[in-house]
Amino acid sequence: MPSALPIMKLHLRYRLWIAELNADINVLRILTDYIIELENKKNLPEVLKGTGNFKKQFADLRKKIDELSHEMHLIKMKLATVARENKPLTKKSFSEDNHKAIKRRYTSFRKIFSTMKKDFARFEGKWLR
Repeated sequence: MPSALPIMKLHLRYRLWIAELNADINVLRILTDYIIELENKKNLPEVLKGTGNFKKQFADLRKKIDELSHEMHLIKMKLATVARENKPLTKKSFSEDNHKAIKRRYTSFRKIFSTMKKDFARFEGKWLR
């Protein structure tokens, strides 16, 4: 059964992940502003199609961020309560919170977000020569 140290380690992990997701929201906002600027400068069908695709990706990523962040926040608060009350984290509670699945989803999200940023950089480079 996990002890107090792993509880705090998990709690801190969730805090870091939530902070990274919040930073990703800011990146999406900046990229959205960039798309608007690109559309204004290059009002071509190819550009508009590409920016439309990115806008859809951004909306999907934002939805994933909101869902993950919400779930992580609830778990983080639960872990903080357990640690503050100096209670042991039971195996049942540990598995109910589904930490492994959240970690897999977060890792998958990081890969998708990274790929999107690379794809956007290629797209942007193509049109701003």
